Amino acid sequence: MKKHTLLAALALCLTSLLPLHAGGEGWVTDFESAKKTATDEKKDLLLDFTGSDWCGWCIKLNDEVFSKDPFKAGTKDKFVLVELDFPRKKELDAPLKKQNEALQEKFQIQGFPTILLCDASGKPYAKTGYKPGGPESYVTHLNELRAIREKRDEAFAKASKSKTDAEKAAALVEGLKAMDEELVDRCYNDVIDQISALDKEDSTGFVKLRKEAAAKKQAEQKAMGAVQEFMSGTIQPMMKAKEYDKALEAVKAYIKNHPDTPDDFKIGMTLNIGLAGPMEKGDVAAAHAMVDAVAKDYPNSKISENIDKIKSSIKARFEQQKAAPAGE
Repeated sequence: MKKHTLLAALALCLTSLLPLHAGGEGWVTDFESAKKTATDEKKDLLLDFTGSDWCGWCIKLNDEVFSKDPFKAGTKDKFVLVELDFPRKKELDAPLKKQNEALQEKFQIQGFPTILLCDASGKPYAKTGYKPGGPESYVTHLNELRAIREKRDEAFAKASKSKTDAEKAAALVEGLKAMDEELVDRCYNDVIDQISALDKEDSTGFVKLRKEAAAKKQAEQKAMGAVQEFMSGTIQPMMKAKEYDKALEAVKAYIKNHPDTPDDFKIGMTLNIGLAGPMEKGDVAAAHAMVDAVAKDYPNSKISENIDKIKSSIKARFEQQKAAPAGE
């Protein structure tokens, strides 16, 4: 009886430990426990938002980097590794699923893989994702990102020692500027509010910049909603009927009538619709001509900067289609 009781107790202990190590060797899944470990061991947190059984780039990152010994060795003294999984083929325990979804919402994670580097309290200071080059290169990349936290912490420490509100605000601004603007907007509202309270005259200009950025983001979201409505209501039926030329003319008319639409949206709409016909016909020259036309209309865009790469990618796509067996 005692033997059975002992085995049952061991099984219960092992079961309670499983969620912490479901991410594989060296990884944990319990965020609160990870924060405590990071605090006790003076480490940072590396949060991996992943779709472990369906996301191609997540699987690639794990196979090429996370599963390799040089990565494990290069991070063990600096990070607590936390897997936050969103699988499709397996079902997570309800508490773990709830935790992961809450963190996804809190940090506004919009794609996988997303890697967040956080201090021991769980405050993010850098964001990254898949990077080619293998484990050693990735560890170097992570070390470079950790330097951002050092700059942030140095500036915040300077703020805490400042004698005037203006000096303190300036130091806090310095700390925020060390980090990605999007990350600051999502995760540092408390510091932004503190700066606003300390620097009512906005001598640093930081509050004005943040307001302008917020207004720009709001305008982009509004524009995105309008574009989505136009694409689904007007363009989609044309594309379904394979009226590609008619759809492209409608897109050009929309862009002309909505000049405030962000260039990225204009480019995306034009290319997606403009390439549909050539792609279906296998007309490489027409596809390249469309890319040339868009690059000419938007000379300062990434399309213009990477035109040769884009054309090569289109050509490779055509060759793959041509080589594919009929019916695929």
